[in-house]
Amino acid sequence: MNVPDYDADLAAHVERVLAEFLRSAGEDIQHTEPVVGPGIEALTGFVLGGGKRLRPTFAWWAWRGAGGDPGGGHAEGVLRAVASLELLQAGALIHDDLMDSSDSRRGAPTVHIAFAKRHADAGWLGSPATFGLAAAVLIGDLALAWSEDMFAEAPLPAEVLAAARPAWRAMRTEVLAGQYLDVHTQATGDSSVEAALRIDRLKTAAYTVRRPLHLGAALAGADARLTETLLTAGSDLGVAFQLRDDLLGVFGDPSVTGKPAGDDLREGKRTVLVALGLRQAEERGDAHAREVIAAAIGDPGLPEPKVEEVRQALTEVGAVRAVERRIDELTGSALAALDTAELAEPAASRLAELAGKATQRTH
Repeated sequence: MNVPDYDADLAAHVERVLAEFLRSAGEDIQHTEPVVGPGIEALTGFVLGGGKRLRPTFAWWAWRGAGGDPGGGHAEGVLRAVASLELLQAGALIHDDLMDSSDSRRGAPTVHIAFAKRHADAGWLGSPATFGLAAAVLIGDLALAWSEDMFAEAPLPAEVLAAARPAWRAMRTEVLAGQYLDVHTQATGDSSVEAALRIDRLKTAAYTVRRPLHLGAALAGADARLTETLLTAGSDLGVAFQLRDDLLGVFGDPSVTGKPAGDDLREGKRTVLVALGLRQAEERGDAHAREVIAAAIGDPGLPEPKVEEVRQALTEVGAVRAVERRIDELTGSALAALDTAELAEPAASRLAELAGKATQRTH
């Protein structure tokens, strides 16, 4: 029997097991209740239709770096366990788009918008928007439920899954707490840099890099020293990842990012970029720049010329330069931590490469 070369094309193997799981998980309910078919199709399309597969990739290479054997009997089970992170992310993104009233993701309508259109096109009773909202909540919930199923049913010894359970449990709690902290900060209007960084650490860093590294290491039976080192590296790298997202949310090319430029502003996001812009404009006594930035936050109809004014203001007060500097510093500290982890090759090199890709990307 040929052993798959997981390392050589990890993303394709993640895609494979996700497709297998989604097909199996939705089969019975679609047979007995065909009306839910479009919802399952939407979730399947969302999960398989794009994404960088960063979370399972970080988890896999942490497992490899902590001694996991890709040719051993646990490899396929570990692959399925780490691939479940994509379902967790799907649920979080579907709900995030709903809470942010986003119209598009990856160049396509968001789930709540697509299902509102389905309602309107069919001429059903009630409000299309309300139906779209309800459908997105339920489809996101299904993704979260299935992520647990996929993780728990991974073909691994019970003691291996049990060792990884604390990382899995913490990650799910942290991402939901981070989501709440995000909407709470928008509601209260807290525009401090400190508040924005708390959201980044809890909402993004935890489930994008920090806990996936923790999960992978736990699946390999890593000791406390290695685990703590990876947690430190993951926290810094995850924040750097989000800071890059902040910049792309205002300065990114929509044809590459798949989202309209300036959407973070329209949604009222108090990102580190915006918080630094407001603070540095005030410190410089630049009332005009501060007003331009402040007026844009939470304006759902913000036109492109106004977005361009915000870009100019953020650049002139030094906020863009400050965020780029923080990304470099955090990436450097994460790489330094990884250097001390004494990870097995090729995982050490792959994780260093991932760090660069995650923080210097254009989408």
